[in-house]
Amino acid sequence: MWQCSDTWKQLLTHQNCIHEQIRSRMNAGNACNHPVQNLVSSHLLLKNIKITTHMSIIFPSVLYGCKPWNVTLSIEYKLQMLENRVLRKIFGTRRDGITKDWVRWHSEEFHDLHCSPNIIWVMKSRRMR
Repeated sequence: MWQCSDTWKQLLTHQNCIHEQIRSRMNAGNACNHPVQNLVSSHLLLKNIKITTHMSIIFPSVLYGCKPWNVTLSIEYKLQMLENRVLRKIFGTRRDGITKDWVRWHSEEFHDLHCSPNIIWVMKSRRMR
């Protein structure tokens, strides 16, 4: 029998909590991110191709089975951190126009740079179906 399904049953029957399932899905997303890290951080590919790769490889592995998840703010924050980590690799670093220092991207700036939906919106839209 598949081991993940045993864990799923155990968590639902004993604790009625799925935090371990969500943690394992996020670990699966990190595991899917690792092989394509060189592809995502490459300067030779267009950013649209990198975002499409992100949407087609990492999103499905993280959001598999997300319909029964009880979404809390801490889970949303963790998923957003996972997505921002990948988007920082895609968009690279940037320099501040005034101070010429290297600065990190903020999550609001990612939404201005590309128009694809974020992981929280996709998860909530799947629950609505």
